[in-house]
Amino acid sequence: MQRPMTRPGNHVMKSYEIYAEMLFRIAFVHLGSREDAEEATQDTFIKLMEKVPAFKDDEHQKAWLIRVITNHCKSMLGRGWRKREVKLEGVEPVTADNSGDLAILQLVLALPVKYKTVIHLYYYEDYPVQEISRVLEISESAVKMRLQRGRQLLKLELEGAEPE
Repeated sequence: MQRPMTRPGNHVMKSYEIYAEMLFRIAFVHLGSREDAEEATQDTFIKLMEKVPAFKDDEHQKAWLIRVITNHCKSMLGRGWRKREVKLEGVEPVTADNSGDLAILQLVLALPVKYKTVIHLYYYEDYPVQEISRVLEISESAVKMRLQRGRQLLKLELEGAEPE
């Protein structure tokens, strides 16, 4: 009797199909570059293949992947080569449905990492405060405070940008 053969890494491919787009968006918010976000997403799935952690359920796996990509983005931002990076002319710009959405997206991308992470997870990925707290391993009050301060920074920028 033959057992069906499963290719090694099938769990990674399934996870990639489910979570890659979300992880890319998280990385893009952190890094502000399509190429860097693609690299971070790829590195996250490589880590999943190497570590092969045992997850309790899909939510546990999703939280683990978000934590890994968030930490990876932070380490990428801390690398010295990013500080010496030269922006290329004519690179594909970030697009949004309308200019208002684009302006807000650019403001979110300009926020400090700790604020844009919680704002992205809360508003763009529809995570509740409790889940963000668990994923980022910070208290719920810290999440709420970062959301509040991030919104304040965005409000200040929006009010400053509008003509009086």
